[in-house]
Parts: sequence; C-alpha cells; structure tokens
Amino acid sequence: MSRLMHVAHGAYAPPAPARELTAVSADGARLHVEVHGPKNAPPVVLAHGWTCSTAFWAAQIRDLAADHRVIAYDQRGHGRSPASATCTTEALADDLEAVLAATLAPGEKAVLVGHSMGGMTLMAASARARFREHAAAALLCSTGSSRLVAEARVVPLRAGRLRTRLTKSVLGSRAPLGPVTPLALRILKYATMGPGSSPGMVEACARIVHACPRNVRHAWSVVLDLVDLDHGVRELKVPTAVVVGTADRLTPVVHARALVAALPNCVGVTELTGLGHMTPVEAPELVTSRIRELVGTYVDGTGSAGSAESAQIKEGA
Repeated sequence: MSRLMHVAHGAYAPPAPARELTAVSADGARLHVEVHGPKNAPPVVLAHGWTCSTAFWAAQIRDLAADHRVIAYDQRGHGRSPASATCTTEALADDLEAVLAATLAPGEKAVLVGHSMGGMTLMAASARARFREHAAAALLCSTGSSRLVAEARVVPLRAGRLRTRLTKSVLGSRAPLGPVTPLALRILKYATMGPGSSPGMVEACARIVHACPRNVRHAWSVVLDLVDLDHGVRELKVPTAVVVGTADRLTPVVHARALVAALPNCVGVTELTGLGHMTPVEAPELVTSRIRELVGTYVDGTGSAGSAESAQIKEGA
C-alpha cells in the first residue's frame, strides 16, 4: 500500500511545499520535513498525530502559508519518514528538537502546534533546551498526557477493566486496515470523527490513516498505551491554548480539562460541540484562527518573541 495515499485533489489535498529537507534525530532516524510559505515570515511548526502525516495539516498549511512560514514534518515511521526501531516519547522529543534545529535560526521563536500524538510530542519535549529556545507559544489539539486507553470511548461499554482491555486490543491490532471501503469509512468516522463530518472529511482522514504501515501503527499504540506525560504538562511553561471536540472518543474532553488545570500558562480552551478527534480537519478555520492568534500575540514578524506575555485567547469558538 502506498505510504502517500492522501487525496490528490480538492480542499483536503496537501499543497506542494516551497522546499523539503531531511532532519536527522539523535539516534540517526531521518525525518521528512516540509517548509511552506515566505522565507522570512513568522514560523509555525506542526506535529501530527498517530497514524497521520503532513497531509493531515492540508487546510492549515494552505491558509497559513500565505503569510507564515509553515514547517510540517512526518513523525518517525509515518508519511515519508522511515520506520525506526525506537518508538518512545523520548524519541518524539528528540525528533522535534532535530526539526527545530534544521529549520529555525538560533533563538528564533515559533508557535508549535501538536495534534494527538503531536501534542504529546510537545509535552515530551517541554523541558528540553531547544524547545525552550524556540517555542513562543503552543496549541494542543485533541490530546492527553496519560490514561489514554482507560479514558478512550471507542468501545461502547461502561468504563472499567473490560472496556480498557478491549480498547487496548482494538487500538493495538496488528491487522491490516486494507483499502478504503464504505465500511472502513464508517468505522473510522465512528472512532475518530464527529457525527456531522462530511464524506470528504472522512475520506481524507481515512486515506491518511490507512497509509500508515501496520507495524508502525502497532508499535506506537504500545507507546500510547503506557504514556505518562503529566510531568511534561507541568514543564510546558509557554503560553498554551487547548482545543478539543466534545464527541472525541480517542482523547475525550476529560483530557483537555486535565491539561487546562495542569498547564502553568494556559491561555484558553475551546470545546467544540459535536466534533470528534480530528479537530484540524473537522474545524479547520477554528484551528487556524487559534494559530494566528498565538502568532499575533507571541511572535512578531521577524520570528522574535512577542511582548504580550499575559494576553489571553478568548474561550469558545
């Protein structure tokens, strides 16, 4: 199956980057990186989630690249980044540091955005020196820091040991996802998206997810099952906004509320009624506007840190 099975045309087709490069992580893992937009514009760094790729950010890249330098990369084993034997949250942090080093000038500030496992990447890297050098602000979309399997609601049972065991089995399955069929679309929509998601949205997400190799999908499911990044949340000291869908079955709203309570500098939470886990695809304008607000408040036009340290993002859509 193609590693790049995203849609090729329409609103969900990823735009061509201005340039591509390879960042090399601490253990030698090679990461595919794309840079979009004007060279000297304020930078935004996008980290996608489990089973996704840079294609997941198509809407944000298309909008922001008009006046931002948008940096997106494939997590190891995803998209065009080769698989690695090392799958840990420390590796995620190493990878982000490598991308920041390869794309930003010393001391240059950016808004960092993470969806799902990408949000966990930001948490894992929050105490790292290079993260603190480059992060002006952060946006966490549809993510959590611990108890991911226990809180997930993809299995329609009451919370407890049985649901946790079945959820672990479903998310950690080694079975191939196969072609994107009508049944596959219904399953993916139920598990990851809100009931009002359009067929185009669902197909775009399904093609991205189905392109992820099953061995990569399984390896990272084990990491997510055991993840505990509560300490990383407490170290995420830059201004941080949170977005979550109230119908998110993978990282339910309980996680977002826990993040808001634990973050040292939370600057707003947006709970999107009826939306699921894929918020950057399901609510592209809202997510993009949150990114623009963070850039406008905390990064000036040269990529330096802004001065409005106490500004707040307005809650709600």
